[in-house]
Amino acid sequence: NAFDVVGDECRGVRERVGIADLTAFAKFSVTGADAPALLDRLSANRLPARQGGTRLVHLLTSQGGIEGEMTVTRLHADGEAPRFYLNSAVAGETHDEDWLVQHVEPGEDVTITDVTGDLAILGVSGPQAREVLAPLTDADLGNESFPWLTAQEIEVAGVPCTALRVSYVGELGWELHHPIDRMPDLHAALVAAGEPHGMVHFGAYAMNAMRIEKAYKAWGAELTTEITPVEAVLDRFVDLGSGRDFLGRDAVLARREQAGDDLAGLDMVLVYAEVEATDSDCRGNEPCHAPGDDAVMGVTTSGTWGHTVGRSLCFAYVAPEFAAPGSTFEIRLFNERHTATVLADAAHDPDNERLRA
Repeated sequence: NAFDVVGDECRGVRERVGIADLTAFAKFSVTGADAPALLDRLSANRLPARQGGTRLVHLLTSQGGIEGEMTVTRLHADGEAPRFYLNSAVAGETHDEDWLVQHVEPGEDVTITDVTGDLAILGVSGPQAREVLAPLTDADLGNESFPWLTAQEIEVAGVPCTALRVSYVGELGWELHHPIDRMPDLHAALVAAGEPHGMVHFGAYAMNAMRIEKAYKAWGAELTTEITPVEAVLDRFVDLGSGRDFLGRDAVLARREQAGDDLAGLDMVLVYAEVEATDSDCRGNEPCHAPGDDAVMGVTTSGTWGHTVGRSLCFAYVAPEFAAPGSTFEIRLFNERHTATVLADAAHDPDNERLRA
């Protein structure tokens, strides 16, 4: 039973600092004069406008379904040859490369390179992440020089890195993308620098628990081709206001009109909830019911015990009448009914203060 081990890892990251091997995540280089045009028409969100900008984007089908999710980092300055760095899910490597390649139009100058096997990633996250990294680099890691959701090409412990100030666990942190043959050197230096700060190694179970504490949605669980950004409540990541065209835009507009202001026109809506659990927590695919009703009206997509918030949490797609914060419904866990209450905000750091620290 890994419960206590996972809890220790979560608390170590939240209270001090942790390091994780994220190498398996998919990585792509997209270059060429027409690279901005390709990514712009595939991304529901706007691309980063400045060198070093990082944006979370969703790739949609023509029907508005969520085909993929990735971060897009712009590495080139104005006037330089376009150069983008893309990161997506572990299971998305072949899928996402195929989606990108399929949408290159004849005659376009675009080169898509899968660099997943060439680069390693070490993530350093937690309130003491800056103290661990600062002695190992000449780069200024302060907020003004290196703000949240930006990237820089720097050296850490003599290893060239594309450093992204992002964190899937909702803490101050950096992902260090570097040549995979230099990973042992960088890892050793980071562990040595982290030892005085009580650094912990954390794995996928802890990462998943902390991302749910932070109310971060996951591709393949909350986000699939079966639903659009309207049901998934991804409004802030979909650029409908600028008039910019992108794949799936018309379908999203139609679904939004269908939904109405109260979302009553939808079959289901994604909610984030606290569960009155006992000795087990949601994991996904548990049936959801209206209170006292045997009919299934929804399904969970993921869940966890929040070790650092002391609450059982889940995501679920439910009927629109249960979408408002404070609404209650029931989840069947091991054939027992448990009340779930819809939350308005993330259980951990709802204002992103720790990410911006």
